Formats: sequence, structure tokens, C-alpha cells
Amino acid sequence: MTEMLFVLTFAVAAPFWAMMILLPRWSWTARVISSPLIVLPVVVIYALLVIPAFGDVLPAVASPTLAGVRDLLGTSDGAAAGWAHMIAFDLFVGRWAWLDSRERGVPALVMAPVLLLTILFGPLGLAAYLAVRTRWRLPEGAATEPQHLG
Repeated sequence: MTEMLFVLTFAVAAPFWAMMILLPRWSWTARVISSPLIVLPVVVIYALLVIPAFGDVLPAVASPTLAGVRDLLGTSDGAAAGWAHMIAFDLFVGRWAWLDSRERGVPALVMAPVLLLTILFGPLGLAAYLAVRTRWRLPEGAATEPQHLG
């Protein structure tokens, strides 16, 4: 079951990435990606992996040590849960960057490699987008408060 959940994790996220990267101007892309619920399938997979092992997971994350985290992630269940955790957060960050880039008018050709970097190396993709977005200011009259993610 763990192997199936591991494979399913990226499979359920991939269509959203494909829409943002390959179909950024399609009207359905904006409709779908505007919902934070796109991460829900991956969150469900994460829950299926973590909840049964909650007794082992809670101590490892409540008082983390390198050895404790290594031992937790060193199992098939732990690695699959870690993968689901990464995929869920990478997708959420990619979604935020995509939405923010549309509001700022960042070209899709600039965003495609940023989103690919986010898929492959999450935090580096976030850093790249934070650097890129400084070149494009919000349009006059746009909200000056932080964008609501939900």
C-alpha cells in the first residue's frame, strides 16, 4: 500500500503543475488553480501515511533530533510520508507563486522554469520566484496587503 501511495502522490499533483506550466492562459487553469483545495488529494495521502504511525511521528517532530528524523524517514512509510509532505507544500507554494505572478504580470515563459525549479527543489524555486517577483510590481490600485492564500 505504501508503494501505491508514494506513486499516487505525484500523480495527483502533476495535472495542476501541467496546467500552470503548459496551459497558463487557459481559462480553466485560473479557475482550478485559484482553489487552495488542489492540494487536498496529497494531504489525504499524507494523512493515510502519518495517522497510523502517529505514535512514532509525534515524538520525532515534537522534539526533533537528527537521529530521530533519520530513523523516521529511513523507513518506506516515513519516506513516502516525507514525499507527500514535500509534494503538498511544493504545490501550495507553486500555486501561490503562479497566482501572484499573474497579478503582477510576470510572463509565463519566465514562470515556467521557476515552477519547474519549485517542483524539483521546492525551496530553491521559492527563492527564485521571490527574486523574480521584484522585477514586476503590482499594478496601480492592486491590493497592497499580502495575498490571501485561501
